[in-house]
Amino acid sequence: MQYNKLNEEEKYVILNKGTERSFTGKFWDHNEDGMYICRQCNAELFPSSAKFDSGTGWPSFDDFVENAVTEVADADGRRIEIVCSNCSGHLGHVFKGERMTEKSTRHCVNSISLDFVAKA
Repeated sequence: MQYNKLNEEEKYVILNKGTERSFTGKFWDHNEDGMYICRQCNAELFPSSAKFDSGTGWPSFDDFVENAVTEVADADGRRIEIVCSNCSGHLGHVFKGERMTEKSTRHCVNSISLDFVAKA
């Protein structure tokens, strides 16, 4: 399978499960209409309609494209990691029960793990 070339910072987050600093990523306050895709493999992940401002400084989504995101228990057992179902690239973490939205789910995603395709 052919993947996009990643720079060192992207490798740190996507391959090594790193985290970018809050309020620094290009998508935390991005509000265009379209689809957020995986930076590594271009799989569709999150529709812009699912994005909301959580106040955390990372892009937050309360829903995703069906079968696009996989939940994996973190090694520390305290959080749930989310990865791209297609390439297993690290996206961030999911938090449930916070009541920030009607779905009470927050997929907290690193901007660097994403690209964006604007709706035509």
